Amino acid sequence: MAAQGNRKNRQFKIEPFKHPVKMDPKYGEKTWKVLEDAIHEINNHNASGLSFEELYRNAYNMVINKFGDQLYSGLEETIIKHLQFIETKVEAAQGESFLRELKLRWDHHNKSMQMIRDILMYMDRIYVKHQNKVPVHQLGLDKWRDVVVRNKKVRERLLTTLLDLVQKERTGEVIDRALMRSITMMLMDLGPVVYVEDFEKHFLAKASEFYQAEAQCYIGSSDCPDYLKKAEKRLGEEIERVVNYLDPSSEAHITKVVENELIGKQMRALVEMDNSGLVVLLEQAQYEDLGRMYSLFKRLDEGLNMIRKIMGEHLKTAGSALVQDPESTKDPVDFVHRLLAMKDKYDRIIAVSFNNDKTFQNVLNHSFESFINLSQRSPEYISLFMDDKLRKGLKGMSEDDIEGVLDKVMMLFRYLQEKDVFEKYYKQHLAKRLLSGRTTSDDAERSLLVKLKTECGYQFTSKLESMFTDIKTSRDTMMDFKAQDAAASTSASADLDLSVQVLTTGSWPTQTAPKCTLPREVDEACTRFKDFYLSTHSGRKLSWQTNMGNADIKMQWGDKKHELNVSTYHMCILLLFNEADRHSYQDILTATAIPAGDLKRALQSLALVKGRNVLKKEPMGKDISETDVFSFNEEFHNKLYKIKIATVSAQKESEPEKLETRHKVEEDRKPQIEAAIVRIMKSRRILDHNSIVTEVTRQLAPRFLPNPAVIKKRIESLLEREFLERDATDRKLYRYLA
Repeated sequence: MAAQGNRKNRQFKIEPFKHPVKMDPKYGEKTWKVLEDAIHEINNHNASGLSFEELYRNAYNMVINKFGDQLYSGLEETIIKHLQFIETKVEAAQGESFLRELKLRWDHHNKSMQMIRDILMYMDRIYVKHQNKVPVHQLGLDKWRDVVVRNKKVRERLLTTLLDLVQKERTGEVIDRALMRSITMMLMDLGPVVYVEDFEKHFLAKASEFYQAEAQCYIGSSDCPDYLKKAEKRLGEEIERVVNYLDPSSEAHITKVVENELIGKQMRALVEMDNSGLVVLLEQAQYEDLGRMYSLFKRLDEGLNMIRKIMGEHLKTAGSALVQDPESTKDPVDFVHRLLAMKDKYDRIIAVSFNNDKTFQNVLNHSFESFINLSQRSPEYISLFMDDKLRKGLKGMSEDDIEGVLDKVMMLFRYLQEKDVFEKYYKQHLAKRLLSGRTTSDDAERSLLVKLKTECGYQFTSKLESMFTDIKTSRDTMMDFKAQDAAASTSASADLDLSVQVLTTGSWPTQTAPKCTLPREVDEACTRFKDFYLSTHSGRKLSWQTNMGNADIKMQWGDKKHELNVSTYHMCILLLFNEADRHSYQDILTATAIPAGDLKRALQSLALVKGRNVLKKEPMGKDISETDVFSFNEEFHNKLYKIKIATVSAQKESEPEKLETRHKVEEDRKPQIEAAIVRIMKSRRILDHNSIVTEVTRQLAPRFLPNPAVIKKRIESLLEREFLERDATDRKLYRYLA
């Protein structure tokens, strides 16, 4: 046990050699000589006989034995000497072989440097890192750049050769793209700065010169579409050139040069070019050419602004000519058709050519709103168009097609500033459709009503909805009346089928029309209905609107029979001829008490419309005079059994009627303006004049644009009625009086 303890306490001591090892003073030189020879062999492509393991060990030993400086500086000198030799070979190459020689030598240099880097890997990891030297591979690149590529003669020749090849390709010649790619990749490998300084900036300058000259040539020899095609082609070629043999970073730069020279500097000339500029392309709906212009101009900051501006001006000019042209406004339906065709055309241009760009849609909407409100008749004409469609224009159409038509018309409606004027006309036209039962589709009527309600709110359509309610209620009332009347039927009532529609005053556009003298049988039936209705609705008053009624009467003479669908006025006139064969104008006027204007229009449709002329007028003529005499036309002929005779009247309002409607609209606006003023002042209490005008205009804009002068008059009216008062110190300020 004691022996084991002594063994554990024994200490070991390591001593250095008593005779230190001495290194050969020429070790560094000898070892470098071996490495230098090996590098020469590698550069001369004779590396197959070399032992890379031994060479790595030699380099390793030089580094750990403090010969790193000698190894690194020797490598640098060797590379420079070898590259100086290479430079002479490259410079000596002539013609097309210059780039091939440069590429070949570059490939060899890269391969050699990879082998040398493998041998000197330890120096790269330790010595280079600690001494902040350039790594071996980067050193090879830097020396190639400085000794070969940036040699004055090689540099100039390289740039000239590259630019000449690009120029040849631009003019249609075929070049060696693979070789070009190798050279540009070499420049990028040497560093982006080398690529830019030694090639790209010169390439861009040359491209700018080339395309500047080409633009002048194109603009003088091509129309706008052809020029755009050439510009697009050139742009595509330059992008393809980048893909094939330039660095991707060059794409943005070269496309900018092409865009600026071929498009940017020629934009104004292109869009204003005679017979082929933007306006002509828009008028002819050249979708492909417009799409090309859009895509090219989009590349420039102000390109699309220019297209939008010119398109907006053209739309306003063309639209103004349309709405102010007396010929186009003769037929309201055709007028709206033209507006819709114009809208469809530019909607399609925006969708197909302008990539559904919302900014162009805004220009279209603004332009339409601008010119459609130039004509005071636009609200009336749009309502007439809707009336035409809902009466006969939607027959045979599918639900989707009907919705499409209504949506298009609603688009025009949105542009109207005077929506209250439209409401006035629409109510009149809807009343005629409902009362005559001539609406094509109840679903379409309801659908349009929903669209109007969505667009303008409940207040806009409340009276219109009440009109539909009245029609439904009237049907139920008539069923009850006919059931009661049948129980007490007489021979007189059996020949007469009376249908009455009770309309709520205020909801319908009724007028105070003098009651005409009805035929005895009709008058008796009306009296019976009046008694029935008032017996179930006490406190109400019925006022007959004979100017809005119609009748079906049977006509027979000899062996000829027809059924005529006529207005109430027509019926009153025709039944007079059961009592006498001839009646003068004055006789008819006295017997029927129809207003003179309505009587003349009724007689015109009965005597002067071919195929509907059941009466003869003496003397013959186009107009009705107070001295005319009328008789039954025994020569009347029509193939149809059922014949509709419509009252001759202008489809659109006459000038006096238009003025009357306008006056009614202005009167209806007054309480709306006053209500808006009171609402505003009630919430704000004190406000100046200009602020009131601004706020009232904003609130009423969805229905109409109030005139500031009218607003001022309504304020004065409210001051007189003591809803408001002026401020004692500032006359422009108003105070609300509770």
